[in-house]
Amino acid sequence: MGGVKTNVKVLGYTEDVKTDNCSTESITKRVYTILDHFQNAGRGTGIVTTARLTHATPAAAYAHTSQRNWENDKDMIKAGVTGDCTDIAYQLVNDNYDIQVAMGGGRRNFLPNTTFEPEYGRLGKRQDGIDLIERWKEMQSARNRSHQYVWNNQQFDSINPKTTDYVLGLFENSHMQYEVDRNRSLNGEPSISEMTGKAINILKRNTNGFFLMVEGGRIDHAHHDTKGALALEETLAFEEAILTALEMTDKRETLIIVTADHSHVFTIGGYNNRGNDILGLVDPFDAEPTLDGMPYTTLSYGNGPGTNFTAGRQNLSDIDTKSFDYVQQSAVPLKYETHSGEDVPIFASGPVSYLIHGVQEQHYVAHVMQYAACVGDYANDCDRQIETVQTCAAFHISYKNSILFISFLIFLVVS
Repeated sequence: MGGVKTNVKVLGYTEDVKTDNCSTESITKRVYTILDHFQNAGRGTGIVTTARLTHATPAAAYAHTSQRNWENDKDMIKAGVTGDCTDIAYQLVNDNYDIQVAMGGGRRNFLPNTTFEPEYGRLGKRQDGIDLIERWKEMQSARNRSHQYVWNNQQFDSINPKTTDYVLGLFENSHMQYEVDRNRSLNGEPSISEMTGKAINILKRNTNGFFLMVEGGRIDHAHHDTKGALALEETLAFEEAILTALEMTDKRETLIIVTADHSHVFTIGGYNNRGNDILGLVDPFDAEPTLDGMPYTTLSYGNGPGTNFTAGRQNLSDIDTKSFDYVQQSAVPLKYETHSGEDVPIFASGPVSYLIHGVQEQHYVAHVMQYAACVGDYANDCDRQIETVQTCAAFHISYKNSILFISFLIFLVVS
């Protein structure tokens, strides 16, 4: 997000800030993100995620902390943190009230431990007694802004994007529900596609353009549980959000980037017959039988909870491997599956999308977005003149919008 590399678990700071070390944090070591640059240029900004709004990826767009897990002050107290550092939820409300749209999960991090949240009747986690949801409302009211806080579908549907300028949506106590489990009633929660559409309708009213980050965060969680079918279903929901963005924006002035920040140890194996179900058992057309005489699935994981190291490999002959609850078999027994280390794909559409090609370092992406929108390090580049071969004329480059889609997903590419 900031265009520089930093230390593990550190958000919004240079590598001079050490992980878990509040005393090394200082304003001089801060990194300004693509979201910051758009705000400084008077453009709209928004964040949509199916994870908690204070989780690592959304927080990377706005927060400054030496530990991504300090989502509320209780987390910091538990870690024995001393000093003037603040938690991520506090920063979102107190330091980033100019973000026009922020929608996701994580109500518990915004409510004090004396306040019951409305959906499940659970107490919040904050120890400082601050109701950050009420504070957000007060801060928007003090600035005479049209705003709305929402936590369910009925309230979400009531948002008028033509008259509402600022929205805070906290639809779950923790992460939002998986798409297959999502409550679609008035008391339920919107899909990632619906949140994306609402955000764009609000942000596109800014004639100077906007930045929107959309994260399909629950893809990652399904992979960590080695639930392949569930992860793929979340990916399809993520795809719907991308299609929504493509339909609602002008490709001539909107750069849309789709990528992942890591992959998973998720793989395809076996010599299947054409048309064999990707979620099913391997139906080999030219292969040796397994050494243990039992079938195996096309999809599997290198590690994770899908290993019984005492009883041996499970016979899958009568198992429904297409179920969203099915735990895929894995090679190394772990409580949770891990990320992996291969390069991940990145796709782009719109202005200067040609800069997204080949193999690039992660922090390069932020520079492409800055360059395309003429903000940040490239704020003066909108004055650049480019000569065209056909006419020898010059034209002015000014691209309005940038949408970054993030998913925690391994892309399976067959060539």
